[in-house]
Amino acid sequence: MPPASAWSGLARSDGVRAAFGSACGLLVHATFAAVGLSALVMSSARALTVVKLLGGSYLIWLGVTTWRSARRGAKPTTRGRWRLPWTQLGGFGQGLWSNVLNPKAASVYLTLVPQFLTSSRPIAPQIVTLAVAHIAVVLVWSLFWTTVAAAARTAIDTPRFRRGMSRLAGGVLVVLGVRTATAS
Repeated sequence: MPPASAWSGLARSDGVRAAFGSACGLLVHATFAAVGLSALVMSSARALTVVKLLGGSYLIWLGVTTWRSARRGAKPTTRGRWRLPWTQLGGFGQGLWSNVLNPKAASVYLTLVPQFLTSSRPIAPQIVTLAVAHIAVVLVWSLFWTTVAAAARTAIDTPRFRRGMSRLAGGVLVVLGVRTATAS
């Protein structure tokens, strides 16, 4: 087993990749909003239901996988039969798809962003400017907490703590997945 400092470096690099994946997910939503696809999805009950079900299913899958890893007392793995196509992308893919499949992230660009747009100027550049600001805030916030979590990990890295946190995180993800899939 690698020393604690090696685990801390792995955790930090996974967190950095996930933060940038999440930022790219926001870029996808901003692009969809700029070309009008987000409005189309949000106005179609069927399309919105599909996005909610995909997002909820993904969260449930993450929760079950995390919960199952608690039995082994190990970090969640991307090997085995519960494998999604983007798992080989690691933290980046997890961050990207968690954000792309999140209907609430899309709704930000449909409900909040329009309040800051001026109809007398081209819309797409305004959305890009707001998206860059949004991505910058998300990256700073995510990278800050990645650093805090990596530092804390060296202090609390025990098999018992990992099992408990995996069970808690898995349970929360399943609850969030069910809530996302059933939200009206």
